[in-house]
Amino acid sequence: MNANDQTLGDLWNQVTGTQAAPPGWLVLATGAAALLTVLARPLWHVARNAVTIAHEGGHGLIALVTGRKLAGIRLHSDTSGLTLSYGRPTGPGMVLTAAAGYTAPALLGLGCAALLAADRITLLLWLAIVLLLALLLRIRNAFGFLTVLVASGAFFLVSWFGSAEVQAGFAYLGCWFLLLGAVRPVLELQHQRRIGWARDSDADQLARLTHVPALAWVTVFLLVALACLALGAAWLLQPLQ
Repeated sequence: MNANDQTLGDLWNQVTGTQAAPPGWLVLATGAAALLTVLARPLWHVARNAVTIAHEGGHGLIALVTGRKLAGIRLHSDTSGLTLSYGRPTGPGMVLTAAAGYTAPALLGLGCAALLAADRITLLLWLAIVLLLALLLRIRNAFGFLTVLVASGAFFLVSWFGSAEVQAGFAYLGCWFLLLGAVRPVLELQHQRRIGWARDSDADQLARLTHVPALAWVTVFLLVALACLALGAAWLLQPLQ
């Protein structure tokens, strides 16, 4: 085996192998930092872009999985986003695509929690890079391209140059933020609907597609977010046991 093969083998083993569980204080500290970010309006206004990336990525992924043609994804500086896909205007594919947005951050956070519970910190970081780069190919505006590029770069720098503790802290912080941050947009959605600012929201589109009230869809989004938060938190807090 030559040196290059050995290097690639070592890298593969590092990515797919397990890492030591982080200390309990780091798990609690990253959870507290994520909660503060979600609750503090100035911090939330910036960090919400990460939730938007997951939201629009969810729309895009399910559109492709259900056979729809994904035209592109746009991310805006006000933390809103837009995913355009073409195909049948009704049917299961359209329903699943519309339902994927508000559920994606919570489900992604749950997946991250599962990897962290299995001590796959490096694998989580590299999978995040792959998903972000795949999303980058579908971005169709400058702000969105820059946002996803910066996020990809951050994950790469941490995974390549960060110490084990830095990598663990970054991974746990991101996971906590997705789990906690998935709840607030659903509450904001219902508030906007109540005052008449979101008449064409995902929930309202689903109501027109399924004849199930929009409030019921908002409730589904919230239940998914809370269930993922409860289960994900239980997994993340395992190092404290």
